[in-house]
Amino acid sequence: MTKTAIVIGVGPERGLGAQLCKRFAADGLKVVVAGRTRSAIDTVAADITRGGAQAVPIVADATSESDIGKLFDTAGTDLDLAIYNAGNNAPGKIVEMDAAYFEQSWRVVCFGGFLFGREAIRRMLLKKAGTILFTGASASLRGRPNYGAFNSAKAGLRTLAQAMAKEYADDGIHVGHVIVDGAIAGDKIFRRFPDALNREESLISIEAIVNAFAFLYGQPPRGWSFEVDVRTSREKW
Repeated sequence: MTKTAIVIGVGPERGLGAQLCKRFAADGLKVVVAGRTRSAIDTVAADITRGGAQAVPIVADATSESDIGKLFDTAGTDLDLAIYNAGNNAPGKIVEMDAAYFEQSWRVVCFGGFLFGREAIRRMLLKKAGTILFTGASASLRGRPNYGAFNSAKAGLRTLAQAMAKEYADDGIHVGHVIVDGAIAGDKIFRRFPDALNREESLISIEAIVNAFAFLYGQPPRGWSFEVDVRTSREKW
């Protein structure tokens, strides 16, 4: 049977979620392409199938328990890889921040990660195998002015992922976390900041990040890593 991967948080074609889908589809996995925007996930899935690989687009809200349950039901018993790439880089000063705004950042980044990870583990426990990977950020490790909501949510997700890794390693489930320590050279930043094209060498290559996910996925049980961080040579850390 063909192994299945779920990637949630898929947006633009030159975005991390889409490129993760394409990489693992090219590696022979059937990919469930999940995100909130139907047009975006349909485009990614269609591109994969045109290339002769397998992909299924599913609209899902990462913060909806029912959506996440249905998403994993779609994957079936051949689930081998689950990637949580959903997030919202929410800026704002703490004293000016609406409570609902802070809560929404936490819901998308951390609560959604809990729902996704829990459902993945429930399925993977049945065969005592599988890999769950979470997308982290610079904010996973350190607080930054004007990003209190995002910092706390990403730090919470990292700690949650670490707890999952330790709790289910004996059950054959590998949980990992990839820290993207800087801005990604993708559609989002180029649309928001067109001049970024002139300083692309200071942006992280999407392909390099995807390679980090593939590295973690390919590790044998006697050589697991929890975390990999990726940055440019110019990023201060």
